[in-house]
Amino acid sequence: MNLSRHDRALLAVTVFVVLFGIVGAVARRSVATISERRAQAASLERRIRMQRNLIAAEDAWRARYDAVKDRMPVFTPGQQVETYWMTMLDQAADRHGVRIFRHDLRDEAVVAGVCELPIEVRSWEGTLEALVGFVHDIESTGAMLEIRELRVSPDPKRQGWLKGNFTLHCAYLRAPAGS
Repeated sequence: MNLSRHDRALLAVTVFVVLFGIVGAVARRSVATISERRAQAASLERRIRMQRNLIAAEDAWRARYDAVKDRMPVFTPGQQVETYWMTMLDQAADRHGVRIFRHDLRDEAVVAGVCELPIEVRSWEGTLEALVGFVHDIESTGAMLEIRELRVSPDPKRQGWLKGNFTLHCAYLRAPAGS
């Protein structure tokens, strides 16, 4: 098969263009893969740095934990704690004039030996002064009580009154079994 010089030139250009296209497609995928790997590596480096910082801060975290653990109440395994925490909540509310209408208990959670019982207060009302005093009282108890997810709105029926809901998280320890 004899090809003219023109046909051979066209064939050479066609082969070159096809090869260039294949190499370009492979190179594009490789560049995308490399970029993706670099992003993953950067993310892993950030996580490693963060974890190293947390490990380096272990002594500080341990000192903070040791400072508050003695203030945390200790209950025996299986002992009901709901009444204890509800009494503290009700007493703080009574001291400051906050009325609690509805509340629900959530399940106890245990993280690194510290137990936490969330109490979801679905409805409360009081004045701004009463709310501030109540929240300050609860938050001043140290590591044991913490109000999260506080929602406040004005009561449309009464001037100067507020209403809303919040979740109170109660922290405590459980004594080891048999002690």
